Amino acid sequence: MPDDLIIVNALVATLDRDNPRAEAVAIRDGRFLAVGSEAEIRAAAPEARVIDAGGRRLIPGLIDSHMHIIRGGLNYNMELRWDGVPTLADAMAMLKRQVDRTPAPQWVRVVGGFTEHQFAEKRLPTLDEINAIAPDTPVFILHLYDRALLNAAALRVVGYGKDTPDPPGGEIARDSRGNPTGLLLAQPNATILYSTLAKGPKLPEDYQINSTRHFMREVNSLGVTSVIDAGGGFQNYPDDYRVIEKLHDEGQLTVRISYNLFTQKPKEELADFSGWVKQVKPGQGDDSYRHNGAGEMLVYSAADFEDFRVARPDMPPSMEGDLEPVIRLLAEHRWPWRLHATYDETIGRALSVFEKVNRDIPLTGIPWFFDHAETISERNIDRIAALGGGIAVQHRMAFQGEYFVERYGAAAAERTPPIARMIAAGIPVGAGTDATRVASYNPWVSLSWLVTGRTVGGLALYPDANRVAREKALAMWTHENTWFSSETGKKGQIKRGQLADCALLSADYFSVPEPEIAHIRSVLTLLGGAVVHGEGGFAPLAPDLPPAMPDWSPVRVFGGHYRSPAEKAALASACGCASTCQIHGHDHAAALGADIPASDVQTFWGTLGCGCWAV
Repeated sequence: MPDDLIIVNALVATLDRDNPRAEAVAIRDGRFLAVGSEAEIRAAAPEARVIDAGGRRLIPGLIDSHMHIIRGGLNYNMELRWDGVPTLADAMAMLKRQVDRTPAPQWVRVVGGFTEHQFAEKRLPTLDEINAIAPDTPVFILHLYDRALLNAAALRVVGYGKDTPDPPGGEIARDSRGNPTGLLLAQPNATILYSTLAKGPKLPEDYQINSTRHFMREVNSLGVTSVIDAGGGFQNYPDDYRVIEKLHDEGQLTVRISYNLFTQKPKEELADFSGWVKQVKPGQGDDSYRHNGAGEMLVYSAADFEDFRVARPDMPPSMEGDLEPVIRLLAEHRWPWRLHATYDETIGRALSVFEKVNRDIPLTGIPWFFDHAETISERNIDRIAALGGGIAVQHRMAFQGEYFVERYGAAAAERTPPIARMIAAGIPVGAGTDATRVASYNPWVSLSWLVTGRTVGGLALYPDANRVAREKALAMWTHENTWFSSETGKKGQIKRGQLADCALLSADYFSVPEPEIAHIRSVLTLLGGAVVHGEGGFAPLAPDLPPAMPDWSPVRVFGGHYRSPAEKAALASACGCASTCQIHGHDHAAALGADIPASDVQTFWGTLGCGCWAV
């Protein structure tokens, strides 16, 4: 059949126990048709198009069980990403270049995905350094859940002055005269950070569509093919879902999305969910876009934001009374739910509510789970197991581990979270990122954290007993995550009949030294058998993507996650083109995407003797 596709000469990690290794796969009608030897695959699809993997590792498409891709997509093109940038000097050079490109009244925003500990200098920029770079252009820099840095221009735009009161749970740092300095602190509530960010300009809808497409392509470049969207603050349903639904209707989604609904109104949470259970049902949709239940915010009185630089917050006495009617409503309608919970104390109180509801309305068959669970106790793990729940962990400790150790000590950090104990209890344990406002969306940073037990700053957190073997970590990022979206058996393995989502890697995950795991990318990503991303020699297989909008977007110059020169060289080695450029080597995509007048490639590059245009 002309639409059949086979991939040969691959190291296939199927994650299928009955057929763990293969060298080729065949794809028909968006699903895996056969998995086995090259001879078997060619016989199964004799007229198929053929992709030669070049001996590279092929894995199932990665599934992020906790991400904010819908909200992140609306803003991606406006954000300067410091994810993976190795030095503060590099970061500030990027900031300066973007300030010079950004027209009034737009802001320059760095919104999560990094930590000061990743920088060689082990510090954040000072406000004086930021103001020197940007005296007139508003700059907003969000660092984890703990703080935001605003230059003087941003303070003027948001209207924070001497008489602006501190909001509950937040602090506007001030100088000796009482004037705001530009430092905003979560104490411990991050609302002050997010509400300030929300004051910035938004992209018009056609730009948001373009932005979402670029963000999806960015995660495709890391091998991600599915995401469970955990909702988010300032992400109202259905208004803020128009863009993603339009892309779905037009067949332009390159990531499968299951979405949870996140209440937006403190004290009105029950009203929110009472309305939503009448509008949409879990599972409603298709394999590309479907509803997944409630959360991660169920009630605001149960939200224990994890700023490890401050003491653990106690949830108010009203928590149980607020949470119980919401859980009863969800259980009655058989809605799955997820609940943000960092600390064991919060988890224990929530479990008491779940157990109470379970006595009246059995929770059996409802896939509910906690997100994060960094300090969960063995007792509460066992309580979750008894109720049939699960836990989704994220690599937030890779970005905040140093702060946890400072406050609670290295011994406490050794089992934060206690992943090995969760797995031993037999409960579903999935992995994700919680991107984009805290940790990076890069799944390989998460996989590195699971395997090595180290932060992005290099601090060793976990002993061997709480580290995860490579194959298990990959399972947590693929088929084991399907429990959290009620799609078990549908995807996550390279197996006959499953959705043909897969990624061909820049390096072999199973054999590279541990420090190199975080630098792996995908050189070819398929969604339902269709190419959604390609690099090097595989780039011509990928569909064209319009340039990032607006023309001053940081994405046009810097892209997304940082790539070192060594990483770029490694990816370039995958290029099989006949025409080597004497100016840019094989880095054609970067050359053509540079912020210079190269649209007329034949005349401009040809004049310089560059062969990029000929590829």
